[in-house]
Amino acid sequence: MTVAFLNGEYLPLSEAKISPMDRGFLFGDGIYEVIPTYAGKPVGLKGHLSRLASGLSAIEIDNPYDDAMWTSIVLQLATENAQHIESGNVGVYFHVSRGTDTKRYHAYPTGVTPTVFAFAFEMAAPQSNSRSSAKVFKVALEEDKRWQRCHIKSTSLLGNVMHFQSGVKAGVNETILFNEKGLITEASSCNVFMVKNGMIKTPPLNNELLPGITRHIALESFKRANLNVVEEWFSKESLLDADEVWLTSSSKEVSPVIEIDGHVIGEGAAGEVWERAIRAYHAYKFDA
Repeated sequence: MTVAFLNGEYLPLSEAKISPMDRGFLFGDGIYEVIPTYAGKPVGLKGHLSRLASGLSAIEIDNPYDDAMWTSIVLQLATENAQHIESGNVGVYFHVSRGTDTKRYHAYPTGVTPTVFAFAFEMAAPQSNSRSSAKVFKVALEEDKRWQRCHIKSTSLLGNVMHFQSGVKAGVNETILFNEKGLITEASSCNVFMVKNGMIKTPPLNNELLPGITRHIALESFKRANLNVVEEWFSKESLLDADEVWLTSSSKEVSPVIEIDGHVIGEGAAGEVWERAIRAYHAYKFDA
């Protein structure tokens, strides 16, 4: 049984209990993060903790720990669960809710202590460096019907879940979203990149998409490797006409998309620019 963390205590995951009056359960009133570690080394830890603090501030929850304590929890859970996850690819999920109140009332309560829960799980193996062995994805394309504060990594994920489920029903791996102007924003659980004539593009950050930590690491690594990259809006038509399309997330790293709504992207395989990009990402990811 894997080891979890709940409100200052390490315990077996099966023993972690949270009140049904917790606002995370009643309202989805909380923030979460997923931090990947490989052989005990976290990826993008500084960025994840910064985004966690920013999200908590945005919904007016006092950050219960400083960065040193959060780091300690990540490393402790990675170490404690290494015996249960032989691959050494350990993801750490953090969930911070506003806490438990005595009544169900929409307004933020005062005098309650945030609930902090974390557990470990096995991450997928790192993405291959080779086009021939890359894990590729097929996705669907839908208009974004979620709320307008997607930059907050809220635990209220029903909109994302519904979009992802549409992809599951369609027999694909993900769903890429576009706004009312027909511009690509992100996917239900990933950021989106496209390549055309050697130029890498990803939508700029605003309230319509999450500032992904893997997205940030990818951008920095591409610039260091002298790849041509720009943050720029592009349409769903441009996406379908791209030479390459990629998804980025903590669990997928940088992964090539070979098909969108049955439309083959490029040559229907991981592309040459992707191979240079994933090598750059792997070279930099532990330094971010």
